[in-house]
Amino acid sequence: MSHQPESGLLDDASAIERIFEHIDNGTTDLGDTLWREPVSHYFSRARFDAEIALLRRSPIPFCPSAALPEAGSFIARSAAGTPLLVVRDNEGVVRAFINACRHRGMQVASGEGCSKTFSCPYHAWTYGLDGRLRGIPGEDAFPDIDKATHGLVPLSAREAGGIVYVQQQGDIDPEIMAGARDYFAPGQAYFQNSEVTDDANWKLITETLLEGYHIKSLHNDTFYPFGYDNTNLVETFGNNSRIIYPFQRIEALRDLPPEQRRLDGVVTSLYHLFPNVSVAVLSKHTSLTIMEPLSPTRTRLVSYYVMHSDTPDRPITLEAAQRDVAFVNESGQEEDRAAARAIQETLTTDANSHLTFGYFEKAIVHFHRQLADHLY
Repeated sequence: MSHQPESGLLDDASAIERIFEHIDNGTTDLGDTLWREPVSHYFSRARFDAEIALLRRSPIPFCPSAALPEAGSFIARSAAGTPLLVVRDNEGVVRAFINACRHRGMQVASGEGCSKTFSCPYHAWTYGLDGRLRGIPGEDAFPDIDKATHGLVPLSAREAGGIVYVQQQGDIDPEIMAGARDYFAPGQAYFQNSEVTDDANWKLITETLLEGYHIKSLHNDTFYPFGYDNTNLVETFGNNSRIIYPFQRIEALRDLPPEQRRLDGVVTSLYHLFPNVSVAVLSKHTSLTIMEPLSPTRTRLVSYYVMHSDTPDRPITLEAAQRDVAFVNESGQEEDRAAARAIQETLTTDANSHLTFGYFEKAIVHFHRQLADHLY
């Protein structure tokens, strides 16, 4: 991973110095605003529809570039309720299409893999990696079909910082992509993905990622023994945020000169990419997770995992990266998801008219403020 300073964010040495100040003083980064979010925003159909409209008109991370390593590599899944097909073409360019045959609307691909063409499983209409309609069985039966105008419907797609972005309505602004950060380094290997579905609004699940105020109470036997309670760096940049969760092993850096200190391996850096994506940089892997809204009260979490590259002082094996993923997913993340599901069950009761976020929850306040500004 690159150690160069990122505009608007602390460099490694400055971030580590601030972490030590928090550890020594029993403090954490604070916001300056109390936010009250109406509980109806977590189950209202009108609010949900507005959020889906926002996702469709925004450039949303779809997967790491490493998940499409060669010509013909593809991933087919739904995003913001739309079946998508994202593929790397023969020139190495990433393309995105609505995953619907132009004959009867059947999805032409599923899952992920590598293919030279896509053949509709219903009637075998065939499309190239560029989306063009290449073949119609019994073509004489469709005399008015112009194959040149019946390719898969394209969507705007761009790569930046090791991430593939897709925008379903309109074109991605190249100036936005020019400012995108490098979240993945060239040469990092994609090694697995996962999907889980929860009976909780997508925002509740997102909120669990964005503060360390709950580490000791919720993760007492999982994350807390390795880290700290409510000891975090919280930075915002544009619509996004970075929350750093230090491990206790950061203490090994105390005796190093500041210019030799590195965040790699001693913290989890969680980047929230507005509105519904997180990039979590851990010791041996980086994950990209999309909180896909399925309904006002149901969410699918789609995650892609990329190994960190070996370094002379820190070799990383596939088995070690897989153990890293399993620890996160099967311990702390399970507890976060259970909390989100439990909260969802109370929201239609008379217990609360709103959810309250305080100074310890700076990144969540930033998230809701950006959402309020962008929805209408």
